[in-house]
Amino acid sequence: MKKGQVLEGIVERVAFPNKGIVSVEGEEQKVIVKNAIEGQKIRFSINKKRKGKAEGRLLEVIEKSPLQTEEECAYFGKCGGCMYQGVPYQEQLKIKETQVKNLLAPVLLNAGYELDEIFEGVKESPRSLAYRNKMEFSFGDEYKDGPLSLGLHKKGSTYDVLTAADCQLVHRDMNQILSCVLAYFREWNVSYYKKMQHTGYLRHLLLRRGDTTGEILVNLVTTTQEEHDLTELKEQLLELPLEGKIVGILHILNDSLSDVVKSDETRILYGQDFFYEKLLGLKFKITPFSFFQPNSR
Repeated sequence: MKKGQVLEGIVERVAFPNKGIVSVEGEEQKVIVKNAIEGQKIRFSINKKRKGKAEGRLLEVIEKSPLQTEEECAYFGKCGGCMYQGVPYQEQLKIKETQVKNLLAPVLLNAGYELDEIFEGVKESPRSLAYRNKMEFSFGDEYKDGPLSLGLHKKGSTYDVLTAADCQLVHRDMNQILSCVLAYFREWNVSYYKKMQHTGYLRHLLLRRGDTTGEILVNLVTTTQEEHDLTELKEQLLELPLEGKIVGILHILNDSLSDVVKSDETRILYGQDFFYEKLLGLKFKITPFSFFQPNSR
Protein backbone atom coordinates (compact mmCIF):
# COMPACT_ATOMS: atom_id res chain seq x y z
CA MET A 1 0.00 0.00 0.00
CA LYS A 2 1.20 3.47 -0.89
CA LYS A 3 -0.04 6.90 0.07
CA GLY A 4 -2.49 8.15 -2.55
CA GLN A 5 -3.31 4.65 -3.78
CA VAL A 6 -7.01 4.00 -4.46
CA LEU A 7 -8.31 0.64 -3.22
CA GLU A 8 -11.54 -1.25 -2.66
CA GLY A 9 -12.49 -3.38 0.32
CA ILE A 10 -15.15 -4.68 2.70
CA VAL A 11 -15.78 -3.07 6.11
CA GLU A 12 -15.39 -5.90 8.63
CA ARG A 13 -16.41 -3.94 11.70
CA VAL A 14 -16.59 -0.40 13.09
CA ALA A 15 -14.48 0.66 16.06
CA PHE A 16 -15.05 3.78 18.13
CA PRO A 17 -15.29 6.56 16.96
CA ASN A 18 -16.77 5.50 13.59
CA LYS A 19 -13.55 3.89 12.38
CA GLY A 20 -14.30 1.27 9.77
CA ILE A 21 -11.82 -1.63 9.78
CA VAL A 22 -11.46 -2.57 6.11
CA SER A 23 -9.98 -5.70 4.58
CA VAL A 24 -8.52 -5.53 1.07
CA GLU A 25 -8.20 -8.62 -1.11
CA GLY A 26 -4.55 -9.65 -1.45
CA GLU A 27 -3.43 -7.46 1.47
CA GLU A 28 -2.76 -8.70 5.00
CA GLN A 29 -2.85 -5.22 6.48
CA LYS A 30 -6.20 -3.73 7.49
CA VAL A 31 -7.06 -0.10 6.71
CA ILE A 32 -8.95 2.31 8.97
CA VAL A 33 -11.57 4.33 7.04
CA LYS A 34 -13.85 6.71 8.94
CA ASN A 35 -17.61 7.05 8.37
CA ALA A 36 -18.09 3.56 6.93
CA ILE A 37 -20.66 0.98 8.01
CA GLU A 38 -20.02 -2.70 8.70
CA GLY A 39 -20.67 -4.78 5.60
CA GLN A 40 -20.24 -2.00 3.04
CA LYS A 41 -18.00 -2.43 0.02
CA ILE A 42 -16.18 0.87 -0.37
CA ARG A 43 -13.60 2.64 -2.51
CA PHE A 44 -11.05 4.71 -0.60
CA SER A 45 -7.66 6.36 -0.99
CA ILE A 46 -4.72 5.82 1.38
CA ASN A 47 -3.96 9.16 3.04
CA LYS A 48 -1.81 8.05 6.01
CA LYS A 49 0.67 5.22 6.39
CA ARG A 50 3.08 4.89 9.27
CA LYS A 51 4.41 2.24 11.65
CA GLY A 52 2.44 -0.55 10.01
CA LYS A 53 -0.85 1.36 10.22
CA ALA A 54 -2.79 2.58 7.21
CA GLU A 55 -5.67 5.08 7.12
CA GLY A 56 -7.89 5.82 4.16
CA ARG A 57 -10.37 8.48 3.07
CA LEU A 58 -13.78 7.25 1.94
CA LEU A 59 -14.41 8.04 -1.73
CA GLU A 60 -17.48 5.99 -2.60
CA VAL A 61 -19.82 3.34 -1.23
CA ILE A 62 -19.89 0.70 -3.98
CA GLU A 63 -22.33 -1.63 -2.25
CA LYS A 64 -24.56 -0.89 0.72
CA SER A 65 -24.27 -2.87 3.92
CA PRO A 66 -26.81 -5.67 4.48
CA LEU A 67 -27.66 -3.69 7.64
CA GLN A 68 -28.95 -0.73 5.61
CA THR A 69 -32.52 -1.88 5.08
CA GLU A 70 -34.50 1.29 5.83
CA GLU A 71 -35.17 4.43 3.80
CA GLU A 72 -32.45 7.07 3.99
CA CYS A 73 -32.61 10.84 4.17
CA ALA A 74 -32.16 12.58 0.81
CA TYR A 75 -28.93 14.15 2.10
CA PHE A 76 -27.34 10.98 3.45
CA GLY A 77 -23.79 10.48 2.21
CA LYS A 78 -23.43 14.16 1.31
CA CYS A 79 -24.21 15.75 4.66
CA GLY A 80 -21.72 15.51 7.52
CA GLY A 81 -24.44 14.75 10.07
CA CYS A 82 -25.88 11.25 10.45
CA MET A 83 -23.68 8.17 10.42
CA TYR A 84 -26.05 5.19 10.55
CA GLN A 85 -28.86 6.31 8.23
CA GLY A 86 -30.77 3.37 6.80
CA VAL A 87 -29.70 1.04 9.62
CA PRO A 88 -32.69 0.02 11.81
CA TYR A 89 -32.51 1.58 15.26
CA GLN A 90 -32.14 -1.75 17.07
CA GLU A 91 -29.14 -2.56 14.85
CA GLN A 92 -27.66 0.87 15.60
CA LEU A 93 -27.89 0.06 19.31
CA LYS A 94 -26.07 -3.24 18.77
CA ILE A 95 -23.25 -1.47 16.89
CA LYS A 96 -22.82 1.08 19.68
CA GLU A 97 -23.07 -1.56 22.40
CA THR A 98 -20.23 -3.51 20.75
CA GLN A 99 -18.08 -0.37 20.59
CA VAL A 100 -18.67 0.40 24.26
CA LYS A 101 -17.88 -3.17 25.29
CA ASN A 102 -14.67 -3.23 23.27
CA LEU A 103 -13.54 -0.01 24.93
CA LEU A 104 -14.37 -0.99 28.50
CA ALA A 105 -13.71 -4.75 28.62
CA PRO A 106 -9.89 -4.58 28.91
CA VAL A 107 -10.06 -1.76 31.48
CA LEU A 108 -12.52 -3.64 33.66
CA LEU A 109 -10.57 -6.88 33.30
CA ASN A 110 -7.47 -5.15 34.68
CA ALA A 111 -9.58 -3.97 37.61
CA GLY A 112 -10.78 -7.51 38.28
CA TYR A 113 -14.28 -7.25 36.80
CA GLU A 114 -16.06 -9.22 34.11
CA LEU A 115 -17.91 -6.83 31.79
CA ASP A 116 -20.93 -9.09 31.26
CA GLU A 117 -21.49 -9.26 35.03
CA ILE A 118 -22.03 -5.52 35.38
CA PHE A 119 -23.08 -4.29 31.92
CA GLU A 120 -26.76 -3.30 32.05
CA GLY A 121 -27.26 -2.80 28.32
CA VAL A 122 -28.07 0.29 26.28
CA LYS A 123 -30.96 2.51 27.33
CA GLU A 124 -32.67 3.29 24.06
CA SER A 125 -34.35 6.55 23.14
CA PRO A 126 -38.14 6.50 22.75
CA ARG A 127 -37.66 8.43 19.51
CA SER A 128 -34.96 7.74 16.91
CA LEU A 129 -35.91 10.58 14.51
CA ALA A 130 -36.95 14.24 14.97
CA TYR A 131 -35.55 14.17 18.51
CA ARG A 132 -33.14 17.14 18.60
CA ASN A 133 -34.34 20.19 20.51
CA LYS A 134 -31.41 22.30 19.32
CA MET A 135 -29.79 22.74 15.91
CA GLU A 136 -27.11 25.09 14.62
CA PHE A 137 -27.34 25.69 10.88
CA SER A 138 -24.65 27.53 8.89
CA PHE A 139 -24.99 29.97 6.01
CA GLY A 140 -22.71 29.45 3.02
CA ASP A 141 -22.80 28.09 -0.50
CA GLU A 142 -22.92 24.49 -1.69
CA TYR A 143 -20.11 25.16 -4.14
CA LYS A 144 -17.81 28.12 -4.82
CA ASP A 145 -19.82 31.20 -5.88
CA GLY A 146 -23.03 29.17 -5.85
CA PRO A 147 -26.40 30.37 -4.50
CA LEU A 148 -26.87 30.99 -0.79
CA SER A 149 -27.40 27.81 1.23
CA LEU A 150 -28.39 27.24 4.85
CA GLY A 151 -27.91 23.94 6.61
CA LEU A 152 -25.09 21.57 7.48
CA HIS A 153 -21.55 21.23 6.22
CA LYS A 154 -20.88 18.68 3.53
CA LYS A 155 -19.11 15.56 4.75
CA GLY A 156 -15.39 16.25 5.02
CA SER A 157 -15.73 19.98 4.28
CA THR A 158 -15.42 23.00 6.58
CA TYR A 159 -16.65 25.41 3.90
CA ASP A 160 -19.33 23.91 1.61
CA VAL A 161 -22.81 24.02 3.14
CA LEU A 162 -25.64 21.71 2.11
CA THR A 163 -29.16 23.11 2.48
CA ALA A 164 -30.93 20.64 4.78
CA ALA A 165 -34.56 21.73 4.43
CA ASP A 166 -35.86 18.29 5.36
CA CYS A 167 -33.43 17.17 8.06
CA GLN A 168 -34.72 14.03 9.79
CA LEU A 169 -33.11 14.85 13.14
CA VAL A 170 -35.36 17.82 13.93
CA HIS A 171 -39.07 18.57 14.18
CA ARG A 172 -40.66 19.77 10.93
CA ASP A 173 -41.24 23.18 12.57
CA MET A 174 -37.47 23.75 12.43
CA ASN A 175 -37.33 22.75 8.76
CA GLN A 176 -40.12 25.21 7.94
CA ILE A 177 -38.28 28.01 9.74
CA LEU A 178 -35.02 27.19 7.93
CA SER A 179 -36.75 27.32 4.53
CA CYS A 180 -38.42 30.63 5.37
CA VAL A 181 -35.16 32.27 6.50
CA LEU A 182 -33.23 31.00 3.47
CA ALA A 183 -35.88 32.15 0.99
CA TYR A 184 -35.98 35.60 2.59
CA PHE A 185 -32.23 36.23 2.36
CA ARG A 186 -31.97 34.71 -1.11
CA GLU A 187 -34.66 37.13 -2.32
CA TRP A 188 -32.72 40.10 -0.98
CA ASN A 189 -29.37 38.70 -2.13
CA VAL A 190 -27.75 39.10 1.28
CA SER A 191 -24.11 38.03 1.74
CA TYR A 192 -22.86 35.30 4.06
CA TYR A 193 -19.75 35.49 6.24
CA LYS A 194 -16.66 34.05 4.55
CA LYS A 195 -14.37 32.59 7.18
CA MET A 196 -11.09 33.07 5.32
CA GLN A 197 -11.71 36.64 4.17
CA HIS A 198 -13.64 37.63 7.34
CA THR A 199 -16.22 39.45 5.26
CA GLY A 200 -20.00 39.11 4.94
CA TYR A 201 -23.15 39.27 7.05
CA LEU A 202 -25.03 35.98 7.63
CA ARG A 203 -23.37 33.45 9.96
CA HIS A 204 -25.72 30.97 11.65
CA LEU A 205 -29.33 30.11 12.38
CA LEU A 206 -29.64 28.66 15.88
CA LEU A 207 -33.01 27.00 16.53
CA ARG A 208 -34.24 25.63 19.85
CA ARG A 209 -37.61 23.94 20.43
CA GLY A 210 -39.11 22.49 23.57
CA ASP A 211 -40.02 18.89 22.80
CA THR A 212 -42.81 18.76 25.38
CA THR A 213 -43.90 22.42 25.27
CA GLY A 214 -43.53 23.20 21.54
CA GLU A 215 -42.02 26.60 22.42
CA ILE A 216 -39.51 27.78 19.80
CA LEU A 217 -36.63 30.25 20.01
CA VAL A 218 -35.29 31.53 16.67
CA ASN A 219 -31.78 33.02 16.78
CA LEU A 220 -30.28 34.68 13.70
CA VAL A 221 -26.52 35.19 14.05
CA THR A 222 -24.85 37.84 11.86
CA THR A 223 -21.87 40.18 11.82
CA THR A 224 -22.20 43.97 12.10
CA GLN A 225 -20.69 44.49 8.64
CA GLU A 226 -24.10 45.25 7.09
CA GLU A 227 -27.41 46.68 8.31
CA HIS A 228 -30.73 45.08 7.33
CA ASP A 229 -34.27 45.75 8.48
CA LEU A 230 -35.47 42.34 9.68
CA THR A 231 -39.09 43.35 10.33
CA GLU A 232 -40.44 41.57 7.27
CA LEU A 233 -38.54 38.38 8.14
CA LYS A 234 -39.99 38.50 11.65
CA GLU A 235 -43.52 38.83 10.24
CA GLN A 236 -43.01 35.95 7.79
CA LEU A 237 -41.76 33.69 10.60
CA LEU A 238 -44.75 34.49 12.82
CA GLU A 239 -47.14 33.65 9.96
CA LEU A 240 -45.74 30.12 9.46
CA PRO A 241 -48.27 27.31 10.13
CA LEU A 242 -46.22 25.61 12.83
CA GLU A 243 -47.26 22.85 15.19
CA GLY A 244 -45.44 24.63 18.00
CA LYS A 245 -45.23 28.35 18.75
CA ILE A 246 -42.43 30.87 18.29
CA VAL A 247 -41.95 32.63 21.64
CA GLY A 248 -38.84 34.61 20.73
CA ILE A 249 -36.94 35.86 17.67
CA LEU A 250 -33.44 37.14 18.43
CA HIS A 251 -30.81 38.89 16.34
CA ILE A 252 -27.41 37.91 17.72
CA LEU A 253 -24.42 40.01 16.63
CA ASN A 254 -21.10 38.18 16.44
CA ASP A 255 -17.90 39.69 14.99
CA SER A 256 -15.59 36.96 16.29
CA LEU A 257 -13.06 35.72 13.73
CA SER A 258 -13.54 32.12 14.86
CA ASP A 259 -16.40 30.03 13.48
CA VAL A 260 -18.27 29.75 16.76
CA VAL A 261 -21.81 30.73 17.71
CA LYS A 262 -21.47 33.45 20.36
CA SER A 263 -22.99 36.82 21.16
CA ASP A 264 -21.34 40.24 21.27
CA GLU A 265 -24.83 41.75 21.50
CA THR A 266 -28.34 40.26 21.41
CA ARG A 267 -31.36 42.17 20.11
CA ILE A 268 -34.89 40.89 20.76
CA LEU A 269 -36.94 41.28 17.58
CA TYR A 270 -39.99 39.55 19.05
CA GLY A 271 -41.11 38.04 22.34
CA GLN A 272 -38.52 36.87 24.82
CA ASP A 273 -34.96 35.54 24.94
CA PHE A 274 -35.81 32.16 26.51
CA PHE A 275 -38.23 29.24 26.22
CA TYR A 276 -39.48 26.57 28.59
CA GLU A 277 -39.15 22.78 28.52
CA LYS A 278 -40.98 20.50 30.98
CA LEU A 279 -39.55 17.14 32.08
CA LEU A 280 -40.35 14.84 35.00
CA GLY A 281 -42.51 17.47 36.70
CA LEU A 282 -39.78 20.11 36.42
CA LYS A 283 -39.84 23.31 34.37
CA PHE A 284 -36.60 24.40 32.69
CA LYS A 285 -35.96 27.96 31.49
CA ILE A 286 -33.57 27.73 28.51
CA THR A 287 -31.75 30.64 26.83
CA PRO A 288 -29.93 30.59 23.45
CA PHE A 289 -26.64 29.43 24.98
CA SER A 290 -27.92 27.29 27.86
CA PHE A 291 -26.53 23.77 28.00
CA PHE A 292 -29.38 21.27 27.75
CA GLN A 293 -29.42 17.67 26.62
CA PRO A 294 -30.32 17.88 22.87
CA ASN A 295 -32.51 14.76 23.14
CA SER A 296 -35.12 15.76 25.73
CA ARG A 297 -36.77 12.36 26.07
